[in-house]
Amino acid sequence: MLLIARRTAVGAALLLIMPAVVWISGWKWHPELSAGMMKLLYWVTETVTQPWGIITHVILCAWILWCLRFRLRAAVVLFLILGAAILLGQGMKSWIKDRVQEPRPFVIWLEQARQVPVTQFYTLKRKERAKLVHEQLAQEQQIPHFLRKHWQKETGFAFPSGHTMFAASWALLGVGLLWPRRRWVTMALLLTWAVAVMGSRLALGMHWPQDLIVATLISWLLVTLATWLAQRFCGPLSPPGEEAQDIKKRAAAPE
Repeated sequence: MLLIARRTAVGAALLLIMPAVVWISGWKWHPELSAGMMKLLYWVTETVTQPWGIITHVILCAWILWCLRFRLRAAVVLFLILGAAILLGQGMKSWIKDRVQEPRPFVIWLEQARQVPVTQFYTLKRKERAKLVHEQLAQEQQIPHFLRKHWQKETGFAFPSGHTMFAASWALLGVGLLWPRRRWVTMALLLTWAVAVMGSRLALGMHWPQDLIVATLISWLLVTLATWLAQRFCGPLSPPGEEAQDIKKRAAAPE
């Protein structure tokens, strides 16, 4: 368990660098990015947003199962553990949001730029909030149409970030499960994607840095437990004999 916690802690520390730096800098959100950059970040964030998030979940689950190459029974158990880890994280996110009730950055901006009181905004039902966002920004040229639509869908509270929890959980699952098999490229890609998702949530006015930090820490705890359960019920995460020898040969081969 301790070894698993150390591995996943390394991944979590890498994910925390960006939001920690942004938080320390005292950054405040403003709609200042170009439309092209916002569009790129929007598509990054969409890899986690339904329905694309379901597709992302299936692809990542299939890839990790292929990398580990467990037998059928162990693979089914691992599939259930992975799904449970993601769903539990999202459930915890919703529970915390309802109790902390932190406004999103774009809602604070609406109050400052359009005189829409934050307290009034969150007393409305979700459909009414979406309608209010549409009405207030119908003639706003500074905010691209796709971002206005995204805001209309995402009118809930900010803390913690569900998108970050999804992406960070998958990145840390990759670290926890694939580190023994030296799948460095997969781990690097997952961590890079997770940081990109986290950055997109900041840039699109959806979250504060602390939302990302807490979401990552929660993900780390859940993933550490999920990885331990996978090792306990699915078998060792280290590669079998032949694959282990192949990994050693690749590592020893000259560049």
